[in-house]
Amino acid sequence: MNIFRKKDPRQIKTEMARSLGVADLVFLGLGSMVGTGIFTITGIGAANYAGPSLVISIVIAAIAVGISALFYAEFASRLPANGGAYSYTYATLGEFPAWMVGWMIIMEFLIAISSVASGWGTYLKGLLANFNITLPTALNGTFDPNKGTYIDLLPVLVMVAVTALVLMNSKSVLRFNSFLVILKFSALALFIITGLFFIKTANWSNFMPYGIGQFYGGKTGMIAGASIMFFAFLGFESLSMTVDEAKEPHKTVPRGITLSLIIVTILYVVVTLVLTGIVHYTKLGVADAVAFALRHVGLSWAANYVSTVAILTLITVCISMTYALSRTVYSISRDGLLPKVFRHISKKSKIPDNATVLVGFFAIIFAGIVPLNALAEFVNICTLAYLIVLAVALIKLRRDKGKTEADQFKTPLVPFLPIISIVICLSLMSQFMIVTWIAFGVAVIIGILIYVLYGYSNSTID
Repeated sequence: MNIFRKKDPRQIKTEMARSLGVADLVFLGLGSMVGTGIFTITGIGAANYAGPSLVISIVIAAIAVGISALFYAEFASRLPANGGAYSYTYATLGEFPAWMVGWMIIMEFLIAISSVASGWGTYLKGLLANFNITLPTALNGTFDPNKGTYIDLLPVLVMVAVTALVLMNSKSVLRFNSFLVILKFSALALFIITGLFFIKTANWSNFMPYGIGQFYGGKTGMIAGASIMFFAFLGFESLSMTVDEAKEPHKTVPRGITLSLIIVTILYVVVTLVLTGIVHYTKLGVADAVAFALRHVGLSWAANYVSTVAILTLITVCISMTYALSRTVYSISRDGLLPKVFRHISKKSKIPDNATVLVGFFAIIFAGIVPLNALAEFVNICTLAYLIVLAVALIKLRRDKGKTEADQFKTPLVPFLPIISIVICLSLMSQFMIVTWIAFGVAVIIGILIYVLYGYSNSTID
């Protein structure tokens, strides 16, 4: 029984249309990363974890993500194939590690999509409440018969719409996604420009109220803030899953990853500086921090615009992640580790339609029925776990294949940088609660069982 058998993903010819350029990928990355994190988690992170020093937490998180992004860029350049970290691990470490990476990606994206859909529903309910519009109790919350709630209808409806959008051809859905990203940036630009006139430097005087925190096992402080803000960057890896649809993927994907990550980091730092400058950090533990800050200084018209845009553009995160996850499911199915029905490509739109429907179906179930409030840490721990595997895979790639060629992206300081990445990821993982680790352990066991009972015997590798 060889669970470490390898497959070179470059040997598989894509059936999808190559139509995406650097701009498309940058907007896909911005759509994934600029959402709940910037509108909500910046406020909660400042209030409960790091105070104004959250800006440094963001930089720490960006460095952790940025190092991993360098690994993605080299893999995308040297092994251009769909499936992202899953395919890269398959080619370097073998089938079982690849499956576990793929399983962690599925867990991460599926729960993240559902969480954002639920957040979107909460924003919309708040807006409707201003007009005295409420849904019937049975349709106004996740399954809890004691409270009389059975399904959260609004997140279900948005995921039905998102799934229908992603079933369109890639160019069309990403064009719509780009429009929503531009709209989102208009709201953030409005916040930054107007907020600059209301900054009180006294709000920054106690810059690090919770201290630096502990590198391992801390619950508050700047380091713990970095573990929370790591959530803000989730989705950057979705760019590596566009390889089969990108023009010149060995060049386009690394550029898309690098540019989108730089833009997002700058944006998060500036927004957090303005946010904590306008409102004292102790008051920012609210779900709509950016809009709250504008209302706090009497700019209700700007707050209403930001809230409306936030409601519309949180959909971009759902679109980007549904797009990316469906491509991962397609890649895993193509290798036989999931049922072959999910490797089907639509003849008309040239996208993995069955995989997209599967992702949409489960996202609808999780968003509509399962309470997801406690699962943000679970999303992070799944991501950090497979980023550790990716770092190991890069070291193995260099050992087996040598240095990069002249036209390929090269990660500097290998193996030093991958080892640093592993240490940082373990540090961030250690900040999470015991219940998160238990949930992660259960997910690992389920993943192992799926591979043993189905994946190994159905693999396309003899």
